[in-house]
Amino acid sequence: MDYRRGDQGEWKGKIGLMKVLLIGGGGREHALAWKLSQSERVTKLWVAPGNGGVSGEFTRNGEPVECVPIGAEDLSLLLKFAREQKPDLTVVGPDNPLALGIVDLFEENGFRIWGPNKEAAQFEASKVFSQDFMVRHKIPTARSGTFDFPTAAKTFAAELDGKCAVKADGLALGKGVLLCSTIEESEKAIDSIMVDEQFGEAGTSIVIQEFLEGVEVSLHVLADGRSYILFPTAQDHKRALDGDEGLNTGGMGTYSPAPFLNEDELKAVACAVVEPWLQGCLAEGIDFRGMLYPGLMLTDDGPKVLEFNARWGDPETQVYLMRLETDLVDLFEACIDRRLAEMDVQWKEEAAVCVVMASGGYPGSYEKGKVIEGIEDAELTEEVKVFHAGTSLEDGEIQSSGGRVLGVTALGSTLEKARNQAYGAVDKIRFEGAHIRRDIAAKALVD
Repeated sequence: MDYRRGDQGEWKGKIGLMKVLLIGGGGREHALAWKLSQSERVTKLWVAPGNGGVSGEFTRNGEPVECVPIGAEDLSLLLKFAREQKPDLTVVGPDNPLALGIVDLFEENGFRIWGPNKEAAQFEASKVFSQDFMVRHKIPTARSGTFDFPTAAKTFAAELDGKCAVKADGLALGKGVLLCSTIEESEKAIDSIMVDEQFGEAGTSIVIQEFLEGVEVSLHVLADGRSYILFPTAQDHKRALDGDEGLNTGGMGTYSPAPFLNEDELKAVACAVVEPWLQGCLAEGIDFRGMLYPGLMLTDDGPKVLEFNARWGDPETQVYLMRLETDLVDLFEACIDRRLAEMDVQWKEEAAVCVVMASGGYPGSYEKGKVIEGIEDAELTEEVKVFHAGTSLEDGEIQSSGGRVLGVTALGSTLEKARNQAYGAVDKIRFEGAHIRRDIAAKALVD
């Protein structure tokens, strides 16, 4: 394999074919596998552990994508696999292995890997760290407090009249945020996290933020430690039920672009949020090379950051990768080599909508093993792709194996057409207890 070097001997990117290892097994990882397999440079793609849909993908040279039965958090086995198979590039999807330091581990052992290191992953792994960082670097965010004991937390929540978000400090599968509107609700939320340990060790410390009103949008920023690329806007739908009712979930659907920020406003947000974040990282010696995903609330007082994530959003990845035209391998390599300033990222003009089909009862308890039918019918048009999230392949049948089961994603020349395509595809898929929201992207279509 050929290499290019910079003047200081830095790797400047690989030229030629490569074997890729992708870590993770959800809808985000199926979307990443689907896009990586389209690269002319990828001759072999492993996904650990993958899911029931990933193994149905093929690289450009006809090689089937291979699922490897190793958990995303089993760092020692993943390293053993890498030593045996020698991937040219490893891509990390989920937050947990990043927080555990998989990037540091692989780099120490000579492997090329995409994703933030353990120190940089703190932006998601610790909401206390993230909130304190925003305050230090004057990044607009909600009034907040961080607490190690429930009594002080309840006092602060009462000062906000109970109208607040109570957040577990650590990772909790996207569910560690409890929204409250009364003092009674806030006290119950604090006790649930800190006393009842609903989220385990993730709730040892908590962050309480004032409740912000406005329109919530998702930003994605690909950063190489020195420069960044701002992705188009998207909007996620976190609540389980139509009308933003019900419990918080990992995401019930999303769409891109979102109409609530024009190009000038998006650039203004970059100046207010991304620039001070990047300068803060440089000042504190945090080498962030990966995807920063800020959740943003557009308030009457301007944009404010709700939280930072240190990986691709799920299901935002599904709509972004349907729209992305640039080779994903080239983007990842430029990010690793600090060459993002050289990249010209191309996007399709079409809009994309993703509707999540979840198991009945999600995000609470739910049954697994439900046979799924109709996926092939849903994908008869090129504008539709069904990304698997919680599925497994059992005796030739695709079955449900998680809370979020499928991400039915469609392109359209307009947002309305993309939405109609997505829901038309959803209606062709069947499994017992399937739950969806019927209002994905509806806010963007209100006159």
